[in-house]
Amino acid sequence: MELPQVVSRFIETQHNYDSKAFADCFTESAIVHDEGKTHNGRQEIHQWIQHSMDAYKSELEPLNYEQTSSSGVLTANVSGTFPGSPVKLNFKFGFKDNLIDSLNVTE
Repeated sequence: MELPQVVSRFIETQHNYDSKAFADCFTESAIVHDEGKTHNGRQEIHQWIQHSMDAYKSELEPLNYEQTSSSGVLTANVSGTFPGSPVKLNFKFGFKDNLIDSLNVTE
């Protein structure tokens, strides 16, 4: 499966539980929507993913990726220490300057 470099880094940093490198995949003003909450800016994204990594120990198994000019959707099986694991999720990315500028995580 062909993935943009930043999406490959997103997956790799998740697997390595490297919250700093994960947050560095995003623009300074990026917005993330996940589990009914919105996280604004790289600092909040770092705090969100650090908590998520600590609490859920989640792993992503990419299933499909579709790209348009400035956005993409990664479908992945996500497993971890959360209720209902594993679950298939869609990661809807918006890109800017080869970084993630928005992310919306949905089932």
